[in-house]
Amino acid sequence: MKNYKEFIYEQEKRTFSEFAQLSSASKGRLHPIDECMVRGEYQRDRDKIIHSKAFRRLKHKTQVFLSPEGDHYRTRLTHTLEVAQIGRTIARALRLNEDLVEAAALGHDLGHTPFGHAGEQVLNEKLKDEGGFNHAQQSLRVVDILENDGSGLNLTYETRHAIVVHNQKYTDTPETLESEIVKYADRFAYINHDIEDAITGKILTEDDLPKDCCEVLGHSKSERINNLILDMLETSDGKPYIKQSDEFLEATTKLHEFMFANVYLNKKAKPQEQKAKDMFSHLFDHYMRHIDELPEFNRSLLGTYSEKRIVADYLSSFTDQYCVRKFKDIYVPTCWSD
Repeated sequence: MKNYKEFIYEQEKRTFSEFAQLSSASKGRLHPIDECMVRGEYQRDRDKIIHSKAFRRLKHKTQVFLSPEGDHYRTRLTHTLEVAQIGRTIARALRLNEDLVEAAALGHDLGHTPFGHAGEQVLNEKLKDEGGFNHAQQSLRVVDILENDGSGLNLTYETRHAIVVHNQKYTDTPETLESEIVKYADRFAYINHDIEDAITGKILTEDDLPKDCCEVLGHSKSERINNLILDMLETSDGKPYIKQSDEFLEATTKLHEFMFANVYLNKKAKPQEQKAKDMFSHLFDHYMRHIDELPEFNRSLLGTYSEKRIVADYLSSFTDQYCVRKFKDIYVPTCWSD
């Protein structure tokens, strides 16, 4: 049988930038895997993620607004797809590895909790004596350990690295330019689509946005994303790094701070968030008292990981709706029927 993958690898060597991560140069996987004659290693990572249960659950996890009733608000899944689209656009223009960027972008939020960062804050507090809880690290835990009942997805080193360092708070030197692209694509996506959702939800109007930021970045979602990408391309093309110009970085940071003050921490935008936190906290405490009620797979990890970590694994996998349903099952009495 013809090895089509070799053609892909030769094409990468001919067309990619000298700073690109070649698929043929991967550091490999945690466990050996049979060769595929058609797909490169990062293509296989992408496919493994798309077919995972954790990826499918993203469609019912909060992005910003908790379980919104409107059809057009983002969920964690639509956010993920937008990150992948922005990342691929940047990677293709800079002749970097588009497959690696897409795989990492699709996997970057697999470990996110229900109710967005509200759920993450609860678990971080519950696990503060064990290093806390961070969704990026949990995403790595999902692909390494929790998927496929303990087998994980067995992704390449480069995809795993890009997933865990996508958080802007991570300051270590990136090992690939592709991992840096995912970090920026995530930020470009969520700032701009969260603005659009906030306008849809009548939390903001376009006129509320900082004027100086809009003068630099643009006056609409599509204009801002296009300009952010163009600025990054012009600043990074032919360079061994990925970054924004100083002007665009300053405007992006200011706009991000504006969103924190006016949306992410806005009680009008998050009227149910404290209820969600209280519910999630009660569920954590319940399962800590009743470890025997965890699924068999999670209980199989006892002795290898702490009870707190195992309970956090279970709860972080919940969708918003499933979390509410489990809370009702445990804490809300049902009517008597004979």
